[in-house]
Amino acid sequence: MSLRHEDAEYELDRRFTFLDHTADVYIAAYGRTLEEAFSNAGIAFFEVMTDTKKVERKVRKYIKVEGFDYFSLLYNWLEELLFIFEAKGLVFSHIEVKEIQKISESKIILEAVAEGENFDPQRHESRTLVKAVTYSLMDISKRDDGTYVVKFVLDI
Repeated sequence: MSLRHEDAEYELDRRFTFLDHTADVYIAAYGRTLEEAFSNAGIAFFEVMTDTKKVERKVRKYIKVEGFDYFSLLYNWLEELLFIFEAKGLVFSHIEVKEIQKISESKIILEAVAEGENFDPQRHESRTLVKAVTYSLMDISKRDDGTYVVKFVLDI
């Protein structure tokens, strides 16, 4: 699978944008690299639930996921973040996808380091809880200027 190219421009200082959607949360995350776009997608995921600027970097977590194509990789990445939140109560304010590596035609690996802390309703703003990640409107594109955009919908 190759990434689709677009010729539209985007602002490099913008990490992600919440797009219009009637019932759920629709997000576009940007990056100079695919790794940066996936990192920003992760931060946007947590921004739905809380103000990530108020999350301290107390816990460091190594995360590794794989997919059979880039769409399944994005889905599995966001699902893993949801699992970490639900199972461990962690929210992250800093995420760095270190590498996205295509191992074979049907295996792509993502390795990341995330930093944050346990969600504390006394200190952290409670926003909308994410119920699930979806493939709805999912898109991954490389623009003509070499930047990447990943789009996805979160079920709330």
